[in-house]
Amino acid sequence: MTVLTGVKAPFELTQYAIAIKQQGIDFVIRHYSHQSGKSLSLAEARALTDAGLQIGVLWEGPDVQLGYYSRAQGCADGAAAYLMAQSVIAQPSGSVIYFAVPDAAGADGAASRYFEGVNQAFRAAAPGERQYQVGVVGSGASCAALLALGLAKVSWLADDSDLAYGGYSLRQQSGVALPVDDGQSIRVGMVRNSPERPAGLFRVL
Repeated sequence: MTVLTGVKAPFELTQYAIAIKQQGIDFVIRHYSHQSGKSLSLAEARALTDAGLQIGVLWEGPDVQLGYYSRAQGCADGAAAYLMAQSVIAQPSGSVIYFAVPDAAGADGAASRYFEGVNQAFRAAAPGERQYQVGVVGSGASCAALLALGLAKVSWLADDSDLAYGGYSLRQQSGVALPVDDGQSIRVGMVRNSPERPAGLFRVL
């Protein structure tokens, strides 16, 4: 595997897909969310695929307090993310949906209960339906703990300075202003993959 460069954006990228690819970008990270303006649509996924970009997805809930992270909430979020992946995007089996967890949740407490709920929702898929992997976004300690517990299959290191953790599939980097058409630019986060581990990216038909 080679090192790939990606961008993460909380807004639609359809009109910028070709320009993003022309900047040497290999993949984009978009959101599944209850907020329609933030959510990846099928038309956008197809435009990104047609431009030669791979796609990664991150579930994004509301700005929440620590008490948000419960097994019941994980089950609800997992079910909502699975439904979007299955019914809206037709995301391919075997690819990943990432879920973020704050350090304060503690991988042995609220975070583990939340991810137990996510996994429960994913396991509820009917036979023959697409199967997705659970990914975690967080600190090195959170990522390592949830992978060790078997509650996540892949990890996205949220802090590029967390050099002690090398088990990531994706690594967050600083944001940039990316040039696009007509002299404009868009503000995006930068992400790199690990050449040693698959990150669960995909394309659509």
